Amino acid sequence: MAFAVLFALVTLAAVSRAAPTAVCSDGTRVSNAACCAFIPLAEDLQNTIFLNDCGEDTHEAIRLTFHDAVAISRSQGPSVGGGADGSMLLFPTIEPNFSANNGIDDSVNNLIPFLAKHPTISAGDLVQFAGAVALSNCPGAPQLEFLAGRPNHTIAAADGLIPEPQDSVTKILERFDDAGGFTPFEVVSLLASHTVARADHVDETLEAAPFDSTPFTFDTQVFLEVLLKGVGFPGTDNNTGEVASPLPIGSGNDTGEIRLQSDFALARDERTACFWQSFVNEQEFMASSFKAAMSKLAILGHSRESLIDCSDVVPVPKPAVNTPASFPATTGPKDLELTCAAERFPTLSVNPGAQQTLIPHCSSGGQDCPSVQFAGPA
Repeated sequence: MAFAVLFALVTLAAVSRAAPTAVCSDGTRVSNAACCAFIPLAEDLQNTIFLNDCGEDTHEAIRLTFHDAVAISRSQGPSVGGGADGSMLLFPTIEPNFSANNGIDDSVNNLIPFLAKHPTISAGDLVQFAGAVALSNCPGAPQLEFLAGRPNHTIAAADGLIPEPQDSVTKILERFDDAGGFTPFEVVSLLASHTVARADHVDETLEAAPFDSTPFTFDTQVFLEVLLKGVGFPGTDNNTGEVASPLPIGSGNDTGEIRLQSDFALARDERTACFWQSFVNEQEFMASSFKAAMSKLAILGHSRESLIDCSDVVPVPKPAVNTPASFPATTGPKDLELTCAAERFPTLSVNPGAQQTLIPHCSSGGQDCPSVQFAGPA
């Protein structure tokens, strides 16, 4: 494929893990004794919040890692935010109230109790580790790098640092560059997280509206479906940051697919369209690219040399379902809106059916699924 060179660079960028040099109380061998504290934390997070499921609380914890980390600015300096510092948890009555963080109070309130239950772990480490543990529940996701040692001394981030779905491609790319020198390719790589994302507040009439037809698996389907022409809205139209979706039909709690204006634009802009198209049906390339970009995002505001590699305590993710990307029923190649001529689009199958298949509300395929949302100050 055209992006084989990029894949090689991504692979080389991955940080190799140190050989185990310490043994934790449960017998687990780790690279550093400081990593032992994260073993019971992972178990606690899984048993209390995530329930070993790629469900709503998992999705929200992954979103929190982004919103906490990207609140930093190279041009404005440290007075506006410290990046991946856990300030969302330390200032829960400030940052969750920013418009870009609408709905993030669920994950903030879920994690705040863990600061007291695991007092040796900083807020910044908790946010990033929780995101890595959460992602491990999603089949096909990479095992993220996790570096520990972020200090708790921080300030509340300033408003306006988190990209919003109504922002232009230029504004989004400039914001990520200012946050940490992210390239357009890395920005698109980070958006692989949207394969397991759902929205509660883009359309206030909808709850957990998915961004693709497989919101419980980390696959490339989102990169295909965002390229399809829109035919309607799953709820109300004229919502800020939303454009027409190719799969708008829902029933009951099974909500139709929602499409962000920013995803639509990035998939078609000349600066990012080829990167977007390159991920379609390229599971390993997408997962490796996401992991490399996340390694950079997760330590914004910190130097890599000051942190301890505790990647060996991140749970091994559930294996990929190994289902190739495919056109959902009622769609096909005729619905593609491609602007990148340099990247050959793969030949994909079309799912049978004369009607749009409903997107299940729960990973089990049902409509009623457990959710953990603790009350709190946010």
